[in-house]
Amino acid sequence: MAEQIFGADTAPARERRPVWQAMWRGLRCRCPHCGEGKLFRAFVKPVDQCAVCGEDYTHQRADDFPAYITITIVGHIVLGGFLAVETLVILSNWVHLAIWVPLTILLSIGLLQPVKGAIIGLQWANYMHGFGGETDDQEPREQ
Repeated sequence: MAEQIFGADTAPARERRPVWQAMWRGLRCRCPHCGEGKLFRAFVKPVDQCAVCGEDYTHQRADDFPAYITITIVGHIVLGGFLAVETLVILSNWVHLAIWVPLTILLSIGLLQPVKGAIIGLQWANYMHGFGGETDDQEPREQ
């Protein structure tokens, strides 16, 4: 992490990257930089680098955050749907299980990869976790 000295010259400003555009491209499982190359080589395994523009993804750190976001989205959809159906129609517990368990699983599987792509796009747009040229594992400078 860079040491900040107040009153001293600051580092030159970085070029602003479009956050929403990068997240949209990631949501579509495309490279946040160029929007052309594929972002994933397997279900949730990002490529090492973009085949079109060469952007490096080996240092991305989406980790568990996409799963948390997916759980939140799916939970809201399933709970809202369950409550709406429960107020309109009387169904047995088995029918509810037959509807909501598969829907929860399918939504979770369907949303996990796009959400992870959007998180990688967010990291790229904000120069996080090595996308700005520095590495996260640098030793702090001694004073």
